[in-house]
Amino acid sequence: MALDAHDATDRVEQLIILTDRLTALMVQQCQAFEQRRPQDAAGSMEEMTRLANLYRHESMRVRASPNLIEGAPLEQRQQLMRATEAFDAVLARQGRAIEAARTVTEGLVRAIAEEVASQRSTGSGYGASAESQAGDARAITLNKRA
Repeated sequence: MALDAHDATDRVEQLIILTDRLTALMVQQCQAFEQRRPQDAAGSMEEMTRLANLYRHESMRVRASPNLIEGAPLEQRQQLMRATEAFDAVLARQGRAIEAARTVTEGLVRAIAEEVASQRSTGSGYGASAESQAGDARAITLNKRA
């Protein structure tokens, strides 16, 4: 998927609209994460993924061929730069919000696992010789890399 621009001015205008829409969606997501309501962010994920892929693709095209936007008026290119700076700021904010949500979620999972483990009695299992062995037979696994 790519932008269908007729000339540099049209391309820059479409990039501004794309960047502004993506920024607005990310602001909504950030607010959802900051309010500890990540489920509210789920509704816009499909559109955000589609727009983010288009943004990435178009950014790479413009970086590889700056002449795609060079013919646009300076004021319009400056507007694109401001939109991109706003997007970068929101992207950093979203990264912090997602990291905070991940940290909280990991802490909750760890606390629940520890509580479950503390309330279970020490189980026993069976060894290779089919003899009963005292040990920890808990069925909870924590992925420390997640």
